[in-house]
Amino acid sequence: MARPWLPCLLLPALMMSVAANRPPKFLPNMTSVILPEDLPVGSEAFWLAVEDPENGPLTYNIAGTNAYFFSVSQTTGQVKLASALDFETLKFFRISISVTDGHNKDQKEMVVVIEDRNDNAPVFQDPVLSISINETLPVGSVVFSVLATDPDTGSAGVVKYYIEKVIPSTLDSKHLFKILENGSVVLNDSLSYNNKSAFYQLELKACDSGGLFNNTNVTQCSQPIFPFISVIDQPDLDPQFVREFYSASVSEDAPVNTSVLMVQAVDGDRGINDVLTYSISNSTRPGWFAVGDDGVIRVSSPLDREQLREENEEVQFQVTATEMNLNIYGQEAKVSTWVTLTVLDVNDHKPEFYNCVLEDCSFTPQEAQDTFTAYVDEHVSARIPIDNLTMVAYDPDKGNNGTFLLSLGGPDAGAFSVSPGRAAGSADVQVLVRNSEMVDYENKNVMLVQVVATDSVSKKSSIATVTIHLTDINDHRPTFPERSYNLSLLEDSATGTVVTSSIHAEDPDTGEWGRITYSLLLGNGAEVFEVDPTSGTVTVKDGMLLDREKQAVYYLTLQATDGGGLSDTTMLQIYLLDVNDNAPVVYGSYNIFVQEEKGNVSVIIEAYDNDERDTNNSRLVFSLLPGPYSQNFSVDPNTGLLRNVGPLDREAIDLALEGRIVLTVRVSDCGVPPLSTEVNVTITVEVWPALWTVWVECPGAALVGIVEARDADQTEANNRISFVLSGTGANNFMLRGVVLEFGVAQGQLWLPSDVSLDYEVQDFFQLVVNAENPGPQELEATAGVNVTVVDVNDEPPTLDEASLQGISVAENGTQHGEVAKVVAHDVDSGSKLEIQLVNVICTKAGADVGSLCQGWFSVAANGSVYINQSEAIDYEACDLVTLVVRAYDLNTDPRFQAYSKNGNLPITIEDVNDNAPYFLPDDRTFVIIPELVLPNQQVASVRARDADSGRNGEIQFSIVQTDFITKDGTKTPFQGFQITKSSEAGVFIGSILLVTNLDPTIQGTYQVTVKAQDMPSVGPPLEATISLNLFTVDEGYRVRLQFSTDKVDVGTSVEEIKAALTQATKTSVYIVNIQDLDSSARVQARSYLDAYFVFSNGTALTLNELSLMIRADQGALTQLLQLGLGSQGNQESDQPKLLTGVIIGLAGVLLLVLVVMVLSIVCMRKSYHRKIRAMKASREAQNTAAGIVSSAPAIPGTNMYNTERANPVLNLLTNDLEYLDSSNEMDLDYAQLHCRAWDDHSIIDPPCSPQQQSPSSTPEPHAEPEPLKEVLSGRKAGLTGQHGQSYSFTNPGLDTSHL
Repeated sequence: MARPWLPCLLLPALMMSVAANRPPKFLPNMTSVILPEDLPVGSEAFWLAVEDPENGPLTYNIAGTNAYFFSVSQTTGQVKLASALDFETLKFFRISISVTDGHNKDQKEMVVVIEDRNDNAPVFQDPVLSISINETLPVGSVVFSVLATDPDTGSAGVVKYYIEKVIPSTLDSKHLFKILENGSVVLNDSLSYNNKSAFYQLELKACDSGGLFNNTNVTQCSQPIFPFISVIDQPDLDPQFVREFYSASVSEDAPVNTSVLMVQAVDGDRGINDVLTYSISNSTRPGWFAVGDDGVIRVSSPLDREQLREENEEVQFQVTATEMNLNIYGQEAKVSTWVTLTVLDVNDHKPEFYNCVLEDCSFTPQEAQDTFTAYVDEHVSARIPIDNLTMVAYDPDKGNNGTFLLSLGGPDAGAFSVSPGRAAGSADVQVLVRNSEMVDYENKNVMLVQVVATDSVSKKSSIATVTIHLTDINDHRPTFPERSYNLSLLEDSATGTVVTSSIHAEDPDTGEWGRITYSLLLGNGAEVFEVDPTSGTVTVKDGMLLDREKQAVYYLTLQATDGGGLSDTTMLQIYLLDVNDNAPVVYGSYNIFVQEEKGNVSVIIEAYDNDERDTNNSRLVFSLLPGPYSQNFSVDPNTGLLRNVGPLDREAIDLALEGRIVLTVRVSDCGVPPLSTEVNVTITVEVWPALWTVWVECPGAALVGIVEARDADQTEANNRISFVLSGTGANNFMLRGVVLEFGVAQGQLWLPSDVSLDYEVQDFFQLVVNAENPGPQELEATAGVNVTVVDVNDEPPTLDEASLQGISVAENGTQHGEVAKVVAHDVDSGSKLEIQLVNVICTKAGADVGSLCQGWFSVAANGSVYINQSEAIDYEACDLVTLVVRAYDLNTDPRFQAYSKNGNLPITIEDVNDNAPYFLPDDRTFVIIPELVLPNQQVASVRARDADSGRNGEIQFSIVQTDFITKDGTKTPFQGFQITKSSEAGVFIGSILLVTNLDPTIQGTYQVTVKAQDMPSVGPPLEATISLNLFTVDEGYRVRLQFSTDKVDVGTSVEEIKAALTQATKTSVYIVNIQDLDSSARVQARSYLDAYFVFSNGTALTLNELSLMIRADQGALTQLLQLGLGSQGNQESDQPKLLTGVIIGLAGVLLLVLVVMVLSIVCMRKSYHRKIRAMKASREAQNTAAGIVSSAPAIPGTNMYNTERANPVLNLLTNDLEYLDSSNEMDLDYAQLHCRAWDDHSIIDPPCSPQQQSPSSTPEPHAEPEPLKEVLSGRKAGLTGQHGQSYSFTNPGLDTSHL
């Protein structure tokens, strides 16, 4: 069943629902967006911001021709970059953004602005890769220009050019070229094809000024280009001869066309090498020689040596080599050299004398002379030549033929000598003073000597007489009789007036030395006075400058100087005498108003006179000049008091004078002649009791206005009208009454000439003029007068001090545009002001740095201060810029000042952290002696600066790394140092402290790396590093010095001892301690001093080296000995080594003694056994029958006659001994053997000693030769025993003579 009413119910509900759903709206800021061009693809660009009251789901979209750059999330509105942006291609574009909630839609246009980034490097445009330039190109010329472009904007697009390298890389070429900011490559030094290089290759680079790219400040640089510059050689150099000069010899009989020598020249321009031609000029003998194109010089005409005697047998001429083509200056390029050809000849001349200088002598026969004149100062030192003697001895011959001897003769030859004594060819002859005492001007002022020249071969001679005039020397200085003089002079003296002509100095010398020249030294009055240099007369130089009233006394220094420069001075005190040259001067002017009858005049005429006080020239006299009314007044002649003699009556004064009396007072001085000044005194007699006020119109007064009054009375007494002016400011005006007719008067309002109205002070005057009748009723009428002052532009403008308060501007292009505004005011109406920049003052730390900052700022006419050169602003060069400004009123009346006073606008340059710290150079060497250094003690220091200021310039130090390097180069990390900071006068000091004890037995170097870092409040810090070497000295270099004085005396003299040791060793002396020695020790020294002697490179002296260096310096050694230095001992640390050496030495000695003792015992034992066998043999011999004698010879050492047995001592056969029988007696042999045995075993004298023998004992027989010795010495050479041993020795201990 249909329900037709249902749609009618649903339609209103649906319409209400649609009406309730409001559309979404983009936020107001969704009109534009700024995106950097380096935004990565895929990154979030922006969000579409929408306001939807229902907060329902929304759908976002971007459309338009440039919508491809973005991708949008339809549900969230996030927009990401879909395609890369490029500022250089598209700086901005428009897109259409829309949003819908399904029912309603909002759409608007958005502008996308692309922000530039430094994403492009400069690119050279059509670079010049090869160019040729002339070597004569002037310095400063542009060689070529390059252009590099960078499409970026701002500083990223500002291109700077650099020359990276110049090939060839030499000192000459390093700065040969420079490149300007516009890309022009300029020649910075001169070129030279021959002396420098014929080509150059430059490496050029272009970089922008930096800018942001990927959130980092980067600088983009172009690819380098390598332009090639060829230097074109120009004909700017003259040719050069291969040799500096040429010489040769040729016989005078050489035939024509004989080749003498060859000259050769080459073109100085190697790149051109022009053809050369040769020619001869300036020949001393024209036509004798010729030169060909090949440079060969040939004889061209017969030679004659006799014509060359005056030319030293030489022909000299110039050979000129000329290039075929002209040089760059349009001139011939040529060079000349001298050629000397000697013509040989024989000895046929004698030496002669010539009055000439050797180099200028022509030696013609006509010039030879035998008389000369010379001069010499008296008492000149020996070996000094006499003056003005130009004597040359000349012998034209050569070799020995031209050698001659010079000697001296004449009456005064004993006072002089001649030099040289022997010469060859030619020589300058000098006569020398030999005995200065004989050269005495007072004894003889003219002396004669004869110079004799004798040929050494032919013995021919010439004599020249020399007349010597003695010259008096300047051995006295001029002197003034007095040291000072008092003079006087009238102050009106004319120019040329003589002050004094009687002051003279005396000089006993004669001639030039005695001639005195006078002068005034610069000082007080030197411009007023002058002195005649010859007579010494002092005169007035400029009389116009004399004025006693300005300067009464002059102090002059008069100097007298003789011809030798010796001088003396005296003081002149010139007093100016007063002259009546100043007329009296009257103070002010005198205008007096006095009432008639009752008023009195009493005024003092004040005057003064500048002439000298308390003299007639300054004493004043006052008088009254005759006049119409002068009899009514009197003036005191001394005080100048002016009075009236009786009552004053206005009616007695001429009506035309209107009550004014003019008196003339004369003020005269008492000088001769007297001078006077006249002054007018104006006395205005006013009417009494009437109120008439009569004003005198001053010249230049201005009429302001006129009022007119009438009185109807018919009598003159009752209709007389007077005017009175009142009101605020009435004293600025004067009112003059004028009677027009009977009962009618006019009041004229005047502005006096000496009154000046000021619009700025008061621009309106409200005056009241009363017209009064002088009758008893005192009737009056009143009129108001309004005076309006019209403004005149007469006031200068003024600067607003508040606008001149200092401002701050950061350096290095940080700020741009307007930074301040100078404000000026002008109280005048209609003024038109502009601000002018008068001066710019550049200072750094209070010191003027010149015009460095002149272009940094500019001032506009409206007072705006702009940064003009932002990039050039540099705090390190100038930290305060003071702009001197003023205001100028263009509409100021020309009669008045149009400019304000100058004002200063200080602009403080703020520092930017653009300078890294830097370490100051330091040539100190740091040495650590572990024995002396304690923890927390400073061992080294560094100093650093930072050109920035404030926090940017504050430096903090840190130790980056420390290594200990041993002598063999091994590195070991070390953590024993710390650094502290201090500052002084802008220098930061880092003190390196030792924080631990060091091992005193090791030696090496501590390498400490220190970092200096600034502390900027903004931006990253800048830093610098430095490495220090701290040398260590181990205790092995500790040296001990012993002194003969105690430690107290040594300590007192320790500084002198250190100074002497430093002088001798040139080292730094570090003293460890001073102690007394043990008094029980058997030594002469009483104390010792331990010290180290360290060189600047960290090495130290040993004891032996120290000893040698002290002995080498005798001065230091003497001083040290005087201070008590004794023997030098090893250092304490060497004592263990010394003790060890002593022990080893003693052990060695002991071992040697033991070896000697063992050997001695062994030898003694063998000797004892030998003697025992000998004694047994002796007994056996005694038992032998007396008649039995063996026919065989006895065996030496045994007395046994056995031919079969061997010798028991030597183990030899008896036939080897060749023994001859002994003749010794048996009893003597026995006695001797007994005594020897006693000697060997007893320490007391034996019974058979010679001291104990009786006088009757048998005398000692004649000593027989020792048998065994005789046998051995007589054996044949080469005889050997059974074992092949050779016995050729003599043993004194084996004496067989006793047997």
